[in-house]
Amino acid sequence: MRDFSADHRWLSLNTATVRKQGDLVAIIEACARHGIRAIDPWRDQVASVGLDRTVRAVRDAGLELSGYCRGGMFTADAARRIEARDDNRRAVDEAKALGAPCVVLVVGGLPQYSRPGSAPSKDIAAARTQVHDAIGEMLEYAKQANMPLAIEPLHPAYAADRACVNTTKQALDICDQLDPQRTGALGVALDVYHVWWDPELIGQIARAGKDRLLAFHVCDWLVPTKDILNDRGMMGDGVIDIKSARSAVEAQGFGGYSEIEIFSNDWWARPMDEVLRTCIERHRTVV
Repeated sequence: MRDFSADHRWLSLNTATVRKQGDLVAIIEACARHGIRAIDPWRDQVASVGLDRTVRAVRDAGLELSGYCRGGMFTADAARRIEARDDNRRAVDEAKALGAPCVVLVVGGLPQYSRPGSAPSKDIAAARTQVHDAIGEMLEYAKQANMPLAIEPLHPAYAADRACVNTTKQALDICDQLDPQRTGALGVALDVYHVWWDPELIGQIARAGKDRLLAFHVCDWLVPTKDILNDRGMMGDGVIDIKSARSAVEAQGFGGYSEIEIFSNDWWARPMDEVLRTCIERHRTVV
């Protein structure tokens, strides 16, 4: 396993971590100031400052990307499926312009939550079938752009509203079905917040292998967690054995960034520089 104690070369910042403290350009400038070499920006943050301006800011700061958040939210009623398809194609185009190594997919839950206005449904099996089919359709477009897709399994608490793919096994089953040749076009983004509890995690990481491990995200699970969405912990403040998870992905040959992604009302209330300094310190000592 790589030694992170001497520097933060392999730290990437998911820009949601400081989304309340400044716009994306300000975040990029702060990362450059702190010697953070990579980011994973969110589409709404890119849209708010403009794609061309973001491309220039990333280039001028000398940053790389560890991913692009996010595509997905595939589940919809018939009236909104074209909207979902076109939106995901735009995500691929934006990721290509930014030089991202993959588009992270949060696949969607029940249609009324993934695409508001869709007819309500309680059929999660149908939602999972729709996700499978929609990823297959998006994959054909993404292949033309040479843009890998990374399915992110989310904690089961999000099954209804955000993602009906909830385990690494489910995500890899989709990969096997849609990309049996393991071309590198389809893989997984593993966030310890969502998968740390899974008794099959280590075995499924081995199943994924290097070619399907496209992204690795870190934060921590607080006990108690006050808000399932916006009370993630800074690494070391909770119960996740982050080093064991990183050891497992690196044993398969993963050599990419450990991307810090913290949705937290607590950390959003603190100055950006304080958050980034803490991220760097915890990346060296905890991750």
